[in-house]
Amino acid sequence: MTAIRKERQGQDMALTAGIVALIVIFSLLPMARLLQEVILPGGQFSLDVIRNGLIDDTTWRATWNTLVVGLGGTIFALVLGVAVAILVSLSDVRQRQAFVLCFVTPLMIAPQVTALAWLQLFGPSSPLLNMLGMAPPLGTRNPLYSPEGIVFLLGIQYAPLVFLIVRAGMRKLPRELVEAAQSSGAGWVRVLGTIILPLMTPSIVGAAALTFVSCVGNFGIPAFLGIPANYLVLPTLIYQRLAGGGPDVLSEVAFLSVLIGVIAMVGIVMQDRIASRRDFRITSTSLPAAPYQLGVWRVPVEFGMWVLIAFILVLPLVGLILTSLVRGYGVTLSAETATLENYYFVVFQHAAASRAFLNSLYLSAGASIFAVFVAIPLGYVIAWGNKRWIKALNLAIELPYALPGVVLAIASLLLFLKPMPITGIQIYNTVWIILYAYLARFLILAVRPTITGYFQLDRALEEAAQVAGAGLFTRMRTIIFPLIAPAAIAGGLLIFMTALCELTVSALLWSSGSETIGVVIFSFEQGGDSKYAAAVSAIMVATTFLLMLLASLFANKLPDGVLPWRD
Repeated sequence: MTAIRKERQGQDMALTAGIVALIVIFSLLPMARLLQEVILPGGQFSLDVIRNGLIDDTTWRATWNTLVVGLGGTIFALVLGVAVAILVSLSDVRQRQAFVLCFVTPLMIAPQVTALAWLQLFGPSSPLLNMLGMAPPLGTRNPLYSPEGIVFLLGIQYAPLVFLIVRAGMRKLPRELVEAAQSSGAGWVRVLGTIILPLMTPSIVGAAALTFVSCVGNFGIPAFLGIPANYLVLPTLIYQRLAGGGPDVLSEVAFLSVLIGVIAMVGIVMQDRIASRRDFRITSTSLPAAPYQLGVWRVPVEFGMWVLIAFILVLPLVGLILTSLVRGYGVTLSAETATLENYYFVVFQHAAASRAFLNSLYLSAGASIFAVFVAIPLGYVIAWGNKRWIKALNLAIELPYALPGVVLAIASLLLFLKPMPITGIQIYNTVWIILYAYLARFLILAVRPTITGYFQLDRALEEAAQVAGAGLFTRMRTIIFPLIAPAAIAGGLLIFMTALCELTVSALLWSSGSETIGVVIFSFEQGGDSKYAAAVSAIMVATTFLLMLLASLFANKLPDGVLPWRD
């Protein structure tokens, strides 16, 4: 018995040590290195970096612009996302599953692809407007090159995020409260204003905080729409300074990264303060609220919802696809002028694009596979563990994803600027530094559904095996892994789709030979080759949508809530 007890203790200690090492490597170490560069540049305490950053007018202007587009995009996303969540969750509209799939799709598409699609819908080079004879004269400024355009696209990009969070909260809405108010004579609007929205305050506030952080850290949309208009936000300012100065400006961009992180954390702290002012707990559980009967308004409401899908998803994708078929700038698209040469060029002839497809495929697959195998023991400790430090562990895993991606990118640059100690391995300016950043940033996307799977799993089998003398690793291999693998694999699929066309991190970490698809799309658009950028983007949109449909086929085998676009 003593030997068995020692073996169990040894396995528990090994699991704990592995998890702690993982958190240190992928979360704490890069953040500590970032702070060190700001406070201890060159190994000596100095406030010069902070002082120089604070007296720079460009820093303050970019900070103000970041706040403007962050708040504007958050408000727009909240209004749209909450309204759609109310209609889908509390009314009797039909075809809701198909609608949810279409409404959530923009969130699955990379921001730079969204920006490119909308840019090709307007402006003098729009193939759609040219076909309709409505295109403005060549040389006319695209109306999306403006702060308003950035706010508009950020709102469309993250309205699905608000929708998913608020809808999840509405599933817990107690039916008896709504029915009691209705039986007292309260109309639907009064019930919505006095019961539903107040109870949904935590979900709405949480969605607002997460959306604000996402807007503040977004690089793709401000880069495509803001750089041509000379409207810089902090992520694009970091990109420009790093591209122009290289490693010599790392201390400066480290300060800017910390500044973005501070802004994001302020948003999260404000969310906690607002949510803690009142007690929003629901003390009873019941069936979800009965759907409100729209009656004669159902058809007009459904029509309006599908018009919304046509506007936010179909039209920009049509503009993107039409652009990928034109031969050159300003050419009117017709049966005679349409061509597939742009697709052939980016897939077979352009060396960087061909290399980027493979790099992104390997990086996304590597990050996904790593996350699946790591998420299972991590989720086991978080969901079924009883240690005091579990909450801190969860927060540490969340940190690289909760903070804007540009923060992790700069931290990774600083961490691997020199060869790694002892081994002397150099991953700076290689594809491996991008992989490291992906592993750190996207791990939580696999951990969350895995934890959900653990909570929905009966622990009796694992406990029976433990009583029978099976060690931790044996239980993990023979019982836990087979049962929880579907949830972890679904999380891995989310990572694959997210990382496949990622730009925020890779734009700051790529070098010649380590281009990613996101970087190639950005480079094509910056170089004026919109037709090639559109061709690559169209391929990636089709890939993303096919992956979503493939995952939906196996939705019945997954725990509830694992796939965000499925009930």
